[in-house]
Amino acid sequence: MSPKAATLVLVLLAVAGSRADISADQVAEVIWKYFTELGTNAKDTVDQLQQAELTKQLNTLLQSNLESVNSYAADLQQRLVPFATELQARLAQDSQRLKEQIRQELAELQAKLSPYADEVHQQIGANIRRLRAQLSPYAEELRAQVDRGAGELRRALEPYGAELRERLREQADGARASLRPYAERLQRQIDGGVASLQGRLAAPAEELAAQVGRGVAELRRALGPYAQEARGGLERQLERLSLRAERAAAELRGRLAASGEELRARLSPLARELREALGAEGESLRERLAPLAQRLDEHVERAVEAFRRQAAPYGELFGQQLVQRLEELQRKLESGTAGAEDHLDLLEKEVQEKVASFLSATEQPQS
Repeated sequence: MSPKAATLVLVLLAVAGSRADISADQVAEVIWKYFTELGTNAKDTVDQLQQAELTKQLNTLLQSNLESVNSYAADLQQRLVPFATELQARLAQDSQRLKEQIRQELAELQAKLSPYADEVHQQIGANIRRLRAQLSPYAEELRAQVDRGAGELRRALEPYGAELRERLREQADGARASLRPYAERLQRQIDGGVASLQGRLAAPAEELAAQVGRGVAELRRALGPYAQEARGGLERQLERLSLRAERAAAELRGRLAASGEELRARLSPLARELREALGAEGESLRERLAPLAQRLDEHVERAVEAFRRQAAPYGELFGQQLVQRLEELQRKLESGTAGAEDHLDLLEKEVQEKVASFLSATEQPQS
């Protein structure tokens, strides 16, 4: 069973009834991120990352999930970092072995599929064309929802600038009491509007992911007869394709969520600045609020438009990413050569398996 399918409980705390909501996959994700950071950072920063950053990330994971931190949790924290640094060294030594393992597997797979090369090529090509056609409407729907949602949020926030200017004209310095609820209402409108926008984007994003899953399943059925001839090698390639599709779908959802939070972060300072102005003493209320009232509409327009430009292409990019994965699979089956991602996938799998084994060995029985 793969580590993704078998999530382990990290620790059973000594405190009665207290459990740790941490899985082996979560710890493996932190350690894998640490490895990839080491690979992409300059040499002079590696020593700092090896201890400080890894320790911080693991401690954050543990402390944010443990209901109670006892001596076992502290001991586990101390043991994880040396384990991760040792694991890095072992994987570096085994890297060439992994590359050779992938190369041999693909060469054998190519040899077994050579009698069916044209048929396999046609099946994957047909699947690529179908997937492109099937994903297009969902990508367009996501773009349309981004545009509609951004427009609705812009229209919902438009009256606030006009209302603020009107109240300043009518009540001048006497408007302080009446504007305090206005500031809170603006914040609620921002939070509610962004949450609503994120919610309406969830459905087309899920449909995109589901369509990709159906496309991979169709390809698996189409290549079923050849998978039997290839004795599992083709099935492993299809499993990797499915895993990458799942990762791409998770990345799409994460990007949409992050874009929504960025939009909230751009808009929230408006309400905060208004509250601070209302709470300040001395300077005329009109003098403090008039500039904010003038630029409120412009600020909303810029923030919403930035979100729209950022999020609208995500559906198309997601589709392109999956088509590229299929094209890579096609090239691998024709040439028998592996790419960098195959090597990384196998390395990541080994990290997950070793972390699961390590945590399983350190798991304590329930008290």
